[in-house]
This record gives sequence, structure tokens and C-alpha cells, in this order.
Amino acid sequence: MLPAVVLGACTQTQAEVERAQVRDAGVQEKLAKELAGLVPGKPETCISQFPQKQSSGYGATILYRVNNGLVYRSDTVGGCEGIGRGDILVTRTPSGQLCRGDIAQTFDQSSRFPTGSCSFGEFVPYRKP
Repeated sequence: MLPAVVLGACTQTQAEVERAQVRDAGVQEKLAKELAGLVPGKPETCISQFPQKQSSGYGATILYRVNNGLVYRSDTVGGCEGIGRGDILVTRTPSGQLCRGDIAQTFDQSSRFPTGSCSFGEFVPYRKP
């Protein structure tokens, strides 16, 4: 009986699955809107942290806006989805670059408690044609 209870606690209901799918579809729609009119380029392993870039989160994807004509996209692995709700993204990179595999942490803006961490994927530049 105990294994059945444990298994039941780990499964999602159909309603939870459907809500997650709707939420994910909304996130993907917002991401597509941000990248509309831009053309993806060759993925890069590292990007410079300077000049300072505006970052925004869309699910597991982070966009770094350099200017109106250049945005870098990095699909992360882990738990940095909190930046989509306003959490602060913190990186510790002594080289002055953000690189694939670097670890980032997220923190709640008001409490300053950690809310997640993730590793960066490749950085895909999106440019105006």
C-alpha cells in the first residue's frame, strides 16, 4: 500500500497537466513575439557581459537584449524560470563572459532568498535582417 501512496503523490492530475500546457504555450507565444522579425545566427559558446545587457526570462529561456538589433537567446537547464516572474538573475563569472555551462542563480527581489539555479546553454544571436 505504501508504494501506491508514494507513487500517487508523485503524479500530476490531468487538470494540472493541462494548466501546465496552457502556461507553456503562453510562454512560447511571448518568446516568439520577442524574437519576431529577428533572424537566428550561428550559436556562440560565450558572450561578453559588457556592455550591460537587459535580461528577461521565458520559461527555461533567457534573452539578453544588447540593442534593438541584437538579442542573444540561451536555453537553460535547471531552475531559473523565476526570472519570468521578476526574480533577480545572479552570475559569478570572473572572466567577464557568460559561457555555456556557467551556473546562474535566481533570488527573490524582496526577500533575497535563493529561488533556483541553472546552467546556460549556447548563446544564439538573433539579429535584424
